[in-house]
Amino acid sequence: MAARVDHLVTSGTFALDGGTWDVDNNVWIVGDDIEAVVIDAAHDADAIFAALDGRTLRAIICTHAHNDHIDAAPALADRTGAPVHLHPDDLPLWQQTHPGRAPEEALADGQVLTIAGVDLTVLHTPGHAPGAVCLYAPDLGEHGTVFTGDTLFQGGPGATGRSFSDFPTIVGSIRDRLLTLPPRTEVRTGHGDGTTIGAEAPHLDEWVKRGH
Repeated sequence: MAARVDHLVTSGTFALDGGTWDVDNNVWIVGDDIEAVVIDAAHDADAIFAALDGRTLRAIICTHAHNDHIDAAPALADRTGAPVHLHPDDLPLWQQTHPGRAPEEALADGQVLTIAGVDLTVLHTPGHAPGAVCLYAPDLGEHGTVFTGDTLFQGGPGATGRSFSDFPTIVGSIRDRLLTLPPRTEVRTGHGDGTTIGAEAPHLDEWVKRGH
């Protein structure tokens, strides 16, 4: 039974540094008909649980700990028994949203999580947040897939104008960890439309010049 990617869009708010913005988030479910993992449990635990459609949830993986990517994680964990995975460098951000609860598992660069026969390799890609990670699955999809959270979007890097973020750091992460992947690798992002590594790679110098 081949693994697949299911996609759900949930809506809510992103809050940081005293501001609040309405956002739509991509929630990714990777697995087969038996088991799955959720990448970024955003806003609506009920909708995510329904999308699992009876499958056993093995893990809730957080690409980073901005509230809009983790706000539904504890409720989904309580409902399914699945552990929440987060890179420890993002614990200060996590605690802003969930001060009374810690994630169950720590993500580490190079760690491999396997679901439905597919390996997801953790790539630590700080910049948008200190503990931001991407998940690379070379055998998922026709040409491989990388789940980039808010590190890389169609058209450039994620935002770095708020606390815990740094533009030179995110550019280095993208250059060294993502643009080295095969050009046809599909990029599945935390918000909005996807892209490919090959579509974004030529624009690195442009991003640096405009400080995007």
